[in-house]
This record gives sequence, C-alpha cells and structure tokens, in this order.
Amino acid sequence: MMLNDVKILIGDDSILARKQLENIISTYGNPIFLEASNGQDAIDLYKKESPALVFLDIVMPVKDGNTAIQEIKEYDKDADIIVVSSIGTQSQLKDAIEAGARDFIQKPLIAEHIHHIITSRFEGR
Repeated sequence: MMLNDVKILIGDDSILARKQLENIISTYGNPIFLEASNGQDAIDLYKKESPALVFLDIVMPVKDGNTAIQEIKEYDKDADIIVVSSIGTQSQLKDAIEAGARDFIQKPLIAEHIHHIITSRFEGR
C-alpha cells in the first residue's frame, strides 16, 4: 500500500505534532501533506485542496477542531476526519464524533494506531 500523491491535511497548532504525524505517514509512500496551524486554516485548505484524509487536533486557535469538523462536514459530508488530541475527555470525544469525526487517536502518537487508520482507508492502493 503506497500513498503516493494522496493529499492528507494535518491541522494542529503544534508544528512538532504535525511533523511527527507526517513522519509516521511518510512510511507509506510520498503523500502530499497540507498543514494548518489553526481550525480556520484547516477549513480553508480542505475547501481548496479536497484531501483524502484529515487529521485534526481539538484545541487550536482561531477555530477549534470540533468547529472545523462541523464546517468541513457541512461543506463535504463525506470528509474523512480523524481527531488527534491529548485532551481526550469523554465530552470532547463525543462532540467530535457527533460533529462528524470518524475516529480518535490519543496523543502521544503511537505508530501502530496511525497504521490502523491508514490501512483501513487505503488498503489495496
């Protein structure tokens, strides 16, 4: 399974978190990474680039992850959004799922969890 030229949007206000996720995903080929440091940038990039997969933090400036999920899903009901956050409270997870996130990954990142997400979506490529 190779993710060559697959667009993947990573929205997180931490550049370190974005790079860590990119490093893990890059083991599956050469995807095109789109980076957003806040929720509004994630929304704008999604609308401009139509990525195949989105990873979003919950706590971000300008617009939080749950607001970004809602707005992306209003724009594209089929958007595949994964929440990646260290703030894993039950209410925030529930809000993210209700907003349209399809999965949740707890920080710190574990490569095996990312592997599960990638293989479940792109197996056979």
